[in-house]
Amino acid sequence: MRIARAPSCRALPVFVAANVVFGIFMPTMARAGPPFRTDDPEPVDHQHIEMFVYSDGAHVRGETSGGALAVDFNYGAAPNLQLHVGPSTAFDATPGAPFHLGLGDTELGVKYRFLQEDKNGATPMASFYPLLELSTGSQQRGLGEGYVRAFLPLWVEKNFGDWVTYGGGGYWLNDNSRFGGRNYLYAGWTLQRKVTSNLSLGGELFFQTAGSVQLPTNLPSPDNLGFNLGGIYDLDEHNHLLASAGRGLLNARQTNLFSWYLAWQLTY
Repeated sequence: MRIARAPSCRALPVFVAANVVFGIFMPTMARAGPPFRTDDPEPVDHQHIEMFVYSDGAHVRGETSGGALAVDFNYGAAPNLQLHVGPSTAFDATPGAPFHLGLGDTELGVKYRFLQEDKNGATPMASFYPLLELSTGSQQRGLGEGYVRAFLPLWVEKNFGDWVTYGGGGYWLNDNSRFGGRNYLYAGWTLQRKVTSNLSLGGELFFQTAGSVQLPTNLPSPDNLGFNLGGIYDLDEHNHLLASAGRGLLNARQTNLFSWYLAWQLTY
């Protein structure tokens, strides 16, 4: 899932039609809790499976890039413990350059819930969800970061009837002198409401410190403050549609002029 990644765009018309609703962003940003970047602390139930098939992307000045077709696969390996793997294909579109499409980076993770929510009290749910992003995509073609990265976040959640709020943040181990990567912080918060028995709507606000430097000057890239609005629609017990879209509120031309995410979720 998903906090810093290169801007994304789709040149193929079929992809554009499928893409216009979900968000991943700059080269220092990974995905999180669909349909938002900010994750929640709830793991998949024991011996249950959750799978997201999604497409996402972000546009900045002079470039659009993201996930052409990606999969988030989560398995409840034990009570309060979720295993995660996320292979992907990626795309990158830059005016005046060839359109690139191919294998993207791969995400591995383990979510452990160490605190259960007290439904009648003030105690929230809380989890630790370390992620490792493997460099399986081509950095030269704009389809990957070019090096292994890790994210160490804490997430909390509280439910209030039809409302749920969750968020938190953590530290990205992203330092790499060859490609200009630097360690950075991510924080975000989401508010969501169940509008009908099948539909939930919500939004998030997130902030990310500079995750790279501009070579050869070594000047830091801009900080990234932005938002997403989105929702989840339950087709039935096992099939769900998810979508979100948003943009940056700070340094948007360099970080996030527009971003989107569109997914089908299967639970069983």
